[in-house]
Amino acid sequence: MATPEPARRRRRPSSEGGGEPPARTPPRRKAASRKGGNAPGAAAALRAAAEQLSELLGRRPESVSSLKPTDDGWEAVVEVVELERIPDTTSVMGSYRVALDEEGELISYERTRRYSRGMIDRPGG
Repeated sequence: MATPEPARRRRRPSSEGGGEPPARTPPRRKAASRKGGNAPGAAAALRAAAEQLSELLGRRPESVSSLKPTDDGWEAVVEVVELERIPDTTSVMGSYRVALDEEGELISYERTRRYSRGMIDRPGG
């Protein structure tokens, strides 16, 4: 049995051969915080919304389907399994709108929708 060859890196053309120098990529910058030094970024806000809602409901969130910044912090929509059934596609899901303040603390939540996991949203509906 033969072992696979290791992946090879491509070499950049050198500028000595009369060609143009290789393009430089700009250095990556840290994302600027939104309203001061304590404001969480999107990833931290997403985790905070899921963790804090889980604490309140006693159920683990399935996913976060949307996250957007607001004037006062963040707003997320978190999907939670409310009733597990067999088969999985018949489990009852709940969508919760979660509001976080500028520091990432949950300030409110509300269930906006209940549906079966196997249900597909239809355009215009």
